[in-house]
Amino acid sequence: MFENLDARLLARRLRDAGYSFESVADRLGDAAIDALARNTTPATRDALGADTDAQADLIRLFMLHDALPADRVARALGQPAPWVDAGLLAAVAPGGATDLVAAVEIRPYAATSDPGTPGAFDGWVAHDLLPTLDGRLDRPRPDYVLGLSPASSTLAQMTIRRPVGSALDLGTGCGVQSLHLATHADRVVATDLNPRAVSFARLTGALNELILDVREGSLYEPVSDETFDLIVTNPPYVMSPPTGERLVYREGGFTGDRLVEQVVRGGGARLNPGGTLQVLGNWAMTDDASWQDRLAGWIRPTGADALVLQRERLDVYEYIEVWLHDAGLVGDPSYATRYREWLDYFAAQGITGVGMGWIMLHNAGRDQPDLTFEEWPHAVVQPVGVAFAAHQAGVADADIGDDDLLEATWVLHPGVDLETLGRPGEADPEHVVYRQRYGFGRAVEVDTALGAVLGASDGELDTATLITAVADILDADAEALADELLPRLRELIRQGYLSREGGPAT
Repeated sequence: MFENLDARLLARRLRDAGYSFESVADRLGDAAIDALARNTTPATRDALGADTDAQADLIRLFMLHDALPADRVARALGQPAPWVDAGLLAAVAPGGATDLVAAVEIRPYAATSDPGTPGAFDGWVAHDLLPTLDGRLDRPRPDYVLGLSPASSTLAQMTIRRPVGSALDLGTGCGVQSLHLATHADRVVATDLNPRAVSFARLTGALNELILDVREGSLYEPVSDETFDLIVTNPPYVMSPPTGERLVYREGGFTGDRLVEQVVRGGGARLNPGGTLQVLGNWAMTDDASWQDRLAGWIRPTGADALVLQRERLDVYEYIEVWLHDAGLVGDPSYATRYREWLDYFAAQGITGVGMGWIMLHNAGRDQPDLTFEEWPHAVVQPVGVAFAAHQAGVADADIGDDDLLEATWVLHPGVDLETLGRPGEADPEHVVYRQRYGFGRAVEVDTALGAVLGASDGELDTATLITAVADILDADAEALADELLPRLRELIRQGYLSREGGPAT
C-alpha cells in the first residue's frame, strides 16, 4: 500500500492549504472539534457553510468523507490521478459526473508540552476511514486500522516523556505513538502483526518527515533479542471467543488475557537497565485468584519494579456489549448469537469480570523489586506520565535505610493542598488531609505529628531534627515518635509527596 505515494508532496499540499490542527481548530471552533471527536459531522458542516476553498475541501474530503468534484480536489492537492493511483483517493461517478472520495483518512494531529519537555509536534495521522461516522454502524474490515481513539490518547498521556536512546512502539497501528516517541527518542522501532497497519504507520511517519523503523510481525518477534529504554503499547487485548471472526487491531487470537501476559513477560526481558515498559490493557478477573496475584505472577519473573493501577472493572455483560458495539454488530441479526458465544466462552474460562488499567515495569535493578497494585478509579492530572516518572523517583528515594532517611532533608511538593474537615463551631478539625493537585491526585489523612513534620519539610532541616522538635512540642518521646513516623514518611516519599532537597518537583 502507498508505495507510489509522494508523502513529502502530500504534506506540502496539506500545509499550503492550512490543513493543520491549529488552523482547522481555529476555523471550526470548539463545538465542531468536540463533535468530530464523537464521530459526528453536522457541527463541522455548519462551520464550513458553503465554503469551497482548499482548506474547507480538505476537511470535507478527509474528515467528512464527502465526494468532491475532481477540479476542486485538484485545487487543493494538485492533479488527482497520482493520488488515485497511490491509493489515497478513489473515483465515484454519481449522476455520470466523476467525483472523488478519500480512500483513507488524513487527520491533523498536534501535541503540546511544557517548555523544555519533549512531546510537542504538529502533523498528521493516516488511518482507515471511520465506519461509525454520523451514527453509521458499518462493520469494519478484519484488518481495519484504527485512528485516534480514547485509548491511544490515554497511552500517549501516560507515557513518560524523558529523553531516551531507543523506544519501541509495540502494536503501532496507525503510528500515532511513534509520533510522540520521536520527540524524545533517538531511535524509534514500530511493530505490528497487521501488514495494513505497517503501511499506514509508514505513511504517518513519512507525512511527518520522521525516520521510523517499522517492522511486520507478532509481538516481540520483529525485534528478536533487541532491548530498549522505553516500550509503549496498547495491544489488541480484547478477550473474545475463537469464532474465527476478529478485528486485528483489538483481538490478538490468544486465550483469555494471555496476550497481555506475553506483552508483560516479554517486555521485561527487553528493557535496558533503567528502562520502562508502559502498557494500556485489560486482564481477566476470576474466582480462584485476585487480580493482583494473577498479575504479580506475570511480573515477578521479570525482576522489574511494577506499578499496576486498575482503573475500571466491568462485569462480563458490560464488557461484551462494549465490544459488540465497537464491531458494528448492534442491530445485526448475529448480535444475540455472538453475545451468547461470548458468555459461554467466559464461563468456560472462569472469567467473571474484566479489569482495565495501566501497567508499568521499570528495570531498576533492585534486589527486591518494588511491586505496587492498586484499585485507582479516581481522577488524575494529565499528562499522567509525569506521575509514573515521579513514582519511579519516589521508589528510589524511599529505598534507603532509616538512618539515611532521618539524616536527609526533604521538601514537600508545592502542589500539595492542606484540607481540614470538621463540624461547624468546633475549635479543632476532625480530619486533616494532604491532597495532591498533581499526578495521581492522592490524598492522605494525617495526625498532628505527621502533619507537623510535613508542614515543616521545606528543605531547611533534616528529618531527625524535625521529629525531635515535634516531639518536644507534643511532650512525646522522640525515639518512639521516629519509629512511628518513619514508615509513614517512607510511604509518602514513594507516593511523591516528599522529594530530596534539590531533586525535581515532578
